[in-house]
Amino acid sequence: MLPQQDFKDYIIQNALFTDQQKILLTVSGGKDSVLMAHLFKLSGYDFGIAHCNFNLRADESQRDESFVRMLAATLDVPFYVAHFKTKEYAAEHNVSTQMAARELRYEWFEQIRIENGYDLIAIAQHQDDAIETVLLNLTRGTGIAGLHGILPKRGKLIRPMLFLSRDKIDQIISEHHIDFVEDSSNLSTNYARNKIRLKVIPHLKEINPNFERTFEQNIQRFSETEQVLQQVITTLKQEIFVEKNGSTHLSIEKIASLEPRRLLLFELLRPFGFSEHTVADLLAAFGKQSGTSFYSNTHRIIVDREDLIISELAEREKPLVFVHDADRTVPLIHHQILITFTEGAYFESSGNKAYVDADKLIYPLIVRYRQEGDKFMPMGMTTFKKLSNFLIDEKVPLSDKDKIPLLLNGNGEIMWVAGLRQDNRYKVSSSTRKTALFELLSLIK
Repeated sequence: MLPQQDFKDYIIQNALFTDQQKILLTVSGGKDSVLMAHLFKLSGYDFGIAHCNFNLRADESQRDESFVRMLAATLDVPFYVAHFKTKEYAAEHNVSTQMAARELRYEWFEQIRIENGYDLIAIAQHQDDAIETVLLNLTRGTGIAGLHGILPKRGKLIRPMLFLSRDKIDQIISEHHIDFVEDSSNLSTNYARNKIRLKVIPHLKEINPNFERTFEQNIQRFSETEQVLQQVITTLKQEIFVEKNGSTHLSIEKIASLEPRRLLLFELLRPFGFSEHTVADLLAAFGKQSGTSFYSNTHRIIVDREDLIISELAEREKPLVFVHDADRTVPLIHHQILITFTEGAYFESSGNKAYVDADKLIYPLIVRYRQEGDKFMPMGMTTFKKLSNFLIDEKVPLSDKDKIPLLLNGNGEIMWVAGLRQDNRYKVSSSTRKTALFELLSLIK
């Protein structure tokens, strides 16, 4: 028998949904999503099936779509399909193919959910997916939130198959002769997750034959530890956050008394979109020049003499692009910025290139257009100059002034008026160990 009762028990125990709700199932055609569809049908739930064709595997992609279409017809449920130009999207948005597929599918799932009256979206991830996610997060670097693996429910997404392991799913599929299709890319070690599944986990299981069970218990402990941390953060917010004139103020003196300071401040600032790296640089700015700013996608922090002042960015203030340390190409509306690194100090005089001391970079960097009050220290000067005056002196046409990209450090300081002049504070020197070269292409004519 299919594990129908265990399936329903897991849904009830985790309050995933009620019998009255309508669920959109994401089905690739693989074992886990096909079994999920059969369990939903057997349990009598109201559901439909959505399938993404990313056009990445030629005939195999069409085979998968045909199979899932037939499955939906066999189960007598609605079927939705989308065809994506995944590689084109990845190139246009400067992201990996995997990231492109993720962004495309979740945006489309939500669209289908809203348009067709579904309450929730079901993803067929299982216990092994949760383990792989934790190992992947640990490899890339993560906080406590990255150690709880995959949550059974988050927003409109539910994962009703987390009660099963991959081996158990394989066993059920084999015993009940359930048809499915195999994605050949699952066997490729070109993807980080596949490397962990195919190469890392088998070695860990040699060390601990009960590896899956042990890791499941670890994930539960991590999750409980995160709950304790969030209780502490909730209390701290009540003690430290003060709302004044539409901004949130945090006392620097109170922050200085926190321990561990970096972890707690990161958790306090995480809802505003600030990264762990930015928090480290923010702490380093304490006691230095007042007025230094740090940015996230949505907010700005100003380091005042006594407080950190957090305010939401107006639409016109929001960055065009955030540049992370792994990025090497920055696509913009009118331009493209290429990034390369060279050991030691290197410099050529060119407005189209900025040679920056890489040790001074605070990620993520910011690219935006000019704003009222912008100022920087042009190369060769030791005093600030208003950007508006600089552009007048450079005889930049009025029609072009709002099209010139500005490259800012993560602390909000302008490092380069792209195509014209870089900032003197970030120039390379004899002590520079590594040079970051930013090159502007496709200049405005």
